[in-house]
Amino acid sequence: MSRTEAAELARYLSAMAAEGYTILTWNGLGFDLDILAEESGLFEECKRLAFGPRHVDLMFHVFCKLGYPIGLDKAAQGMRLPGKPQGMNGALAPRLWARGERQKVLDYVAQDVRTTLAIARAAERQRELRWITRRGRVGRMPLPRGWLSVPEALALPEPDTSWMSRPWPRSKFTAWGR
Repeated sequence: MSRTEAAELARYLSAMAAEGYTILTWNGLGFDLDILAEESGLFEECKRLAFGPRHVDLMFHVFCKLGYPIGLDKAAQGMRLPGKPQGMNGALAPRLWARGERQKVLDYVAQDVRTTLAIARAAERQRELRWITRRGRVGRMPLPRGWLSVPEALALPEPDTSWMSRPWPRSKFTAWGR
């Protein structure tokens, strides 16, 4: 994307949020909107979008509630939904793009978008998010009030992470915009 195209995307997302649409992401606060701010040059606009009441970042909600993030594909598996294409992951995308395999990357990104929406809908309907843990078990996080916006997730009390050797602070996701 050129700087102009990135700015058009930022303005479009802001306009949609202003019209009442919810911007739904998986790690959009800690990654996508930070990158969009850098690439578009519209730092303040992207910051308002990222930290605004119309942005629901599913992974950040999980992180604020549990104290650790979970992967999109593990959530898809736990919810029994299609996840990432076999053999594809985010680390491969820049290399494939550089090699000219752009359609493969675009297909991968489109699947991530579909997966994020499917997880949001299914978890909200079932009032809980399920995922496959590192031990192969099913993890569960109740969603009694549904998904929280970024400001609502930030207002949650910090979870107990005393059992972790190196817990991540929330600033890992928020530092760019604070």
